[in-house]
Amino acid sequence: MKRAILVPPALVPGALDELKNWLAISTPQDDISLTALLTSALDMCEAFTRQMPLEAQCEEVLPAVRDWQRLSTTPVQSVTGVEQIATDGARTPLGAGDYALDLAADGTARIRLLAPAVHGRIAVRFAAGIAPSWDTLPEALRHGIIRLAAYNYRQRDLDSVKPVPPAAVAALWSPWRRLRLV
Repeated sequence: MKRAILVPPALVPGALDELKNWLAISTPQDDISLTALLTSALDMCEAFTRQMPLEAQCEEVLPAVRDWQRLSTTPVQSVTGVEQIATDGARTPLGAGDYALDLAADGTARIRLLAPAVHGRIAVRFAAGIAPSWDTLPEALRHGIIRLAAYNYRQRDLDSVKPVPPAAVAALWSPWRRLRLV
C-alpha cells in the first residue's frame, strides 16, 4: 500500500490561531514553522490513534487482484474513484460495475475487482477522517494536537530527547486509539 494525501486538511486559520493563542504568539513571523508543527502533530495523532483525525482527500495504490483488500487509512467516509494503473503510469477509470466496495460502520473499507485486471495496480481515491474540519474535531484530539505542537515548539532548541507524544497528550488520545491484534 502506498498512500498519498491529495488534498490535506485545512489547518489555517483555525488550528494555527489556536496554537498561537496557546503559545502567546501574536506576530505572523512563525506561521510557516507553526503550521509545519501542526501538520507533524496531526501525523503523530494519526500514527497513535490509527485514525486520520481531519478529513482529507487521499489515494492508496493497491495490487489489482480479485481478492478483498483493506484500505489502510481509517475512517473512510467515501470512495470517490478507482483507476487501473498501466505499467507506463497511464490511468484508466474503472466503472462502478468493475469492483465491489465494503464500507463498514467502523470506518474500514475494502475493495475487490470483479473482473480480471488488465494492469497490475489500482488507485483508490477516497475521503477519510474523523471530522470534516478543525472546529468539529473532538476536543480531546484537538487539544492533544495543539499541546504536541506547542511541546515541539518549546523543545526545538533543547538537546535532550523526550518521549513523543508526552504522557499528557497520550492520555488525551488514548480513548480514540484503535488496537490491533497481530
